[in-house]
Amino acid sequence: MKKNIVLFFSLLFALNVVAQQDNAVESDSTFYDDEVCLDCNVRIDEVVVTGTFEGVDVRHLPMTISRINRVQLENNFQQSILPTVAEKTPGLFITSRGILGYGVSTGAAGGIKMRGIGGDPSTGMLVLIDGHPQYMGLMGHSVADVYQAMLAERVEIIRGPSSVLYGSNAMGGVMNIITRRMQDDGVKTHARLSSGMYGTIESEISNMARKGGFNSMVVASYNRTDGHRPDMGFEQFGGYLKLGYDFDHWKIWADAQVTHFNSENPGPIDAHLNDNDSHITRGVASIALENHYDKMSGSLSAFYNYGFHKIDDGYKDGASPLNYFFHSKDYMMGASLRENFFFFKGNITTFGVDYQRFGGKAWNADKKTDKVTKDIADKSLDEVAGYINFQQDVVDWFSLNAAIRVDYHTVVGLEWIPQGGLAFHLPKEADIKAMVSKGFRNPTIKEMYMFPPQNPDLKPERLMNYEVSFSQKLVLGKQYNRFLNYGVNVYYMNGNNVITTEMVDGKKKNVNSGAIENYGVEADVNFHINEHWNVNANYSWLNMENPVVSAPEHKLYVGGTFKYNRWYVSTGIQYINGLYTSVVKGKEKQEDFVLWDAKASFQACKQLTVFIKGENLLGQRYEIMEGFPMPRATVKAGVDVKF
Repeated sequence: MKKNIVLFFSLLFALNVVAQQDNAVESDSTFYDDEVCLDCNVRIDEVVVTGTFEGVDVRHLPMTISRINRVQLENNFQQSILPTVAEKTPGLFITSRGILGYGVSTGAAGGIKMRGIGGDPSTGMLVLIDGHPQYMGLMGHSVADVYQAMLAERVEIIRGPSSVLYGSNAMGGVMNIITRRMQDDGVKTHARLSSGMYGTIESEISNMARKGGFNSMVVASYNRTDGHRPDMGFEQFGGYLKLGYDFDHWKIWADAQVTHFNSENPGPIDAHLNDNDSHITRGVASIALENHYDKMSGSLSAFYNYGFHKIDDGYKDGASPLNYFFHSKDYMMGASLRENFFFFKGNITTFGVDYQRFGGKAWNADKKTDKVTKDIADKSLDEVAGYINFQQDVVDWFSLNAAIRVDYHTVVGLEWIPQGGLAFHLPKEADIKAMVSKGFRNPTIKEMYMFPPQNPDLKPERLMNYEVSFSQKLVLGKQYNRFLNYGVNVYYMNGNNVITTEMVDGKKKNVNSGAIENYGVEADVNFHINEHWNVNANYSWLNMENPVVSAPEHKLYVGGTFKYNRWYVSTGIQYINGLYTSVVKGKEKQEDFVLWDAKASFQACKQLTVFIKGENLLGQRYEIMEGFPMPRATVKAGVDVKF
């Protein structure tokens, strides 16, 4: 607390100094940018890079893509990007267990599922940072507490299989976090400090600079909470650095990120755990060289992800404490070469090659002597792939996409992944799209080699996705900046070889015996009424022949924003129905709940904004994970400083 008080007054002092400087850089207003539609999932002339590696109008791509912009991330006052992404993206659901922090290991949250696909945890929904995959080398899943809102310029989500470009783990979809960078010469600093119930503190500070071709960004954060239950504390330290230089037709940049967090898990309410503590350090480093010419563009990049984990699995009441810690070191490294060629008018043809090596070591060590008591795993695997993606605007009203990937894994072998799609551009900014895509997921080292019921003979999970969508962007009044965007899509997915655990010869064993048959509808709408009012909503319905946890049948979000002079107010209601928290035969459990959130901010001066936010204001009793009741109504308040 003392550290954060010092930080707060240091920020105010810096604000006073900058305010007196005649050459102070103009601040970009977070809350009152009239050029950006607040809370828009779809914008006029929306350009995305995920799905082609090149900035392309989303209307010309066959897949369904959601986009969360910087304004939305900032105005939701969350230290993590995940709550905002979950609100704004139909079909996407992210598990949570408390007021702050997701944790790892037993009882961990942060599992991401798209249309019921995502594994447990998120092995089937791929998270990227600037196109580089983010997951543990041994366990194969992402680590949710790494994805901080302060470093993100925007988030692009492909709703549906994206394995043709991104390989394994993109079976359910892709979430690509695009980091920030300065576009114009100058210096910008942004800091936020907030405090809330249960001893919760969130603090972040970022600095971006540009001088000629050189640009940089540095971010630091500290977050902590006691938690709404005993033994549910969470503490996190994070830092991010990005440096780049732009030439005439070339760009080079490198970045590094380190996050350390300590988390406590009290276990389910009916089976309390003692000393179930985790100490996790995750790091990422990457470098990329990009080229941009009239007839071609591309990049050569390399990355290295690493993690150090020390976990006490804890003990139940009445039992004896464990005499060992679980330790693991994992890594994931790789390189990617891809080049876009613009052979014809309206054409983008991409050739790419990916290489990845992932693995690590896991062991148990005595708590007192730190000597190894059990070797669990020491394994590394390789994966190499090549792909071609062909995107062509045939005529003004018709676009065609075709792609193929061949992926080789050193254990499970060769996999072919095709994709094809059409986009029809109708009058009045209407579009109809249709696509067929294959998704796959290779088994993880954990599933093949760590802990019973491991099975080294596992094969990849596979599914086929069939999808049709309709969307339209209507300008209703230019003088009021009034427009309406809406879209709806239907899909059907059929898959096999899903990895499940069954009894084989009297023992539990991972086998490829599961099946997927999911179909559903997704819709979203945004109505920008005028410069003061904006309303938006999204809805998804999911039917699963083979239900899984953390994938609701109905998910609805309705929200609205109001801004006037220095005031900004927003509110939203989320309705969840048919959320499975247990699918154990004979013990199935489902949850239904309604959550109401509201937030308000006031711009006290050009550099300083104060805000307050309330969550679950209806005081709902509900669980997202079985045995982990969520907090009732919570409130936090803070300050946002820009100079």
